Amino acid sequence: MSNMLNSAEKLLEKIEILKNSGIKKVIETRIKQFEEMRNKPSSELFKELAYCILCANFNAERSMSIQKAIGNGFICWSEKRLAQELKALGHRFPNTRAKYIVEARKHVDSLESKISSFNNKQELRDWLIGAIKGLGMKESSHFLRNIGFSDFAILDFHIINVLVKYGLIDKPSTLTKKKYLEIETFLRYIADKANLNLAELDLYLWFMETGKILK
Repeated sequence: MSNMLNSAEKLLEKIEILKNSGIKKVIETRIKQFEEMRNKPSSELFKELAYCILCANFNAERSMSIQKAIGNGFICWSEKRLAQELKALGHRFPNTRAKYIVEARKHVDSLESKISSFNNKQELRDWLIGAIKGLGMKESSHFLRNIGFSDFAILDFHIINVLVKYGLIDKPSTLTKKKYLEIETFLRYIADKANLNLAELDLYLWFMETGKILK
């Protein structure tokens, strides 16, 4: 237990150094952009949802480029055309992701109101996982973070790697819902100690591992 506390202190020291550097302003700007997404219409929320579907088992930066290139095509293109465009743009799973995005369109007009209808945001995440094919714990959390919800952890391999490097967790062979929630609870503790929310902490940890701030 003492070793873990020492490791946590080392991580917190590193975060504190970053909080006192120029990266803090970049992160604050990105968080503001996420918060502004909360006021966007359902069509814009859906395009962000499509982006998060693309990110599953694929590169986030390349997914951002694809999102920019396709734009409203996420809403209006046929599944065949969407798959063709995803393939041309280099996505690893063009057919499956096109299918998931087209199936999710049944929620495009109601997405804003549906999100607003949940008082319990954990239940909102559970709804997304059940209602949208292609979203698991990580990508549903990713979507919610990107539209301004600050209390969800995005446990991709970059974040897991940071925690493993600092000796805070053992690398999980599989990330079950139970294990995901355990790690998320631990990250909430780290965030509290660093005077951050989980959305901010994610960006700091991502930067530590990649040297980049994406979304």
